[in-house]
Amino acid sequence: VYVEESGGGKVQPGGSLRLSCVASRTIFNTYATEWYRQVPGTQRELVAGILANGNTNYADSVKGRFTISRDNAENTVYLQMNSLKPEDTAVYYCRVTLIASMSSNKYDYWGQGTQVTVSS
Repeated sequence: VYVEESGGGKVQPGGSLRLSCVASRTIFNTYATEWYRQVPGTQRELVAGILANGNTNYADSVKGRFTISRDNAENTVYLQMNSLKPEDTAVYYCRVTLIASMSSNKYDYWGQGTQVTVSS
């Protein structure tokens, strides 16, 4: 299973970026796809997530600015980030949780991350 993020870059405060997370198809179903971010020296924090049923959740710090969405045909999850702030600067990681239909065991897979820098 591979997970790959893209779309990071440098943007000025107030700008926008759209991150993409594409995962290889497997025999397992996707339970959830989540975006995390991490600043060097700090813990990785959850930014947004989307469940298989479409339910979404967001960190308080990004509510109203970030939107997570999914394209099932492309097996891709997007994170639209608007009104970016310098404190959004971090490496953004995608985590895909797969679930085995028979056992309900869950398996997590991470991408390598994509850098987002918000600076003037």
